[in-house]
Amino acid sequence: MTKMTEATYFILAALLEAPLHGYGIIKRAGEQSAGRVKLAVGTLYGALDRLAEAGLVVVDREEVVDGRPRRYYRITDDGVTAVREEAVRLQQAARVVTGQIAVMGA
Repeated sequence: MTKMTEATYFILAALLEAPLHGYGIIKRAGEQSAGRVKLAVGTLYGALDRLAEAGLVVVDREEVVDGRPRRYYRITDDGVTAVREEAVRLQQAARVVTGQIAVMGA
C-alpha cells in the first residue's frame, strides 16, 4: 500500500492496541487524531471492507449486544507494517519542513 488517507491511517492506528468494533474505532480514531478524523459509519465500513480485501484487517469476532450484532476488527501483521511505514513516511516529510523552518529562523 502506498500513501494512505488520514482516515485509513487512523483506522489502522486505532486497532494497534486491541480489536475494536465500529463505534470503538470511530471513537479511538477521533481521539488519536485530536478530533480531525470524524468517521461516518458508512465511510468506516467501506474503509474496513477495503482494508480487509487488502489483508490489513480481519474480523476478530462477532457478538450480539442488546440484540444487535457487533463485529470486532483486528489489525493484521501486514496492517501493522503498512501503518508503521506510513508513520515513517509522515515523520520524514515533517522533518524536511521543520528543518527548512529552522534554517529560516522562523
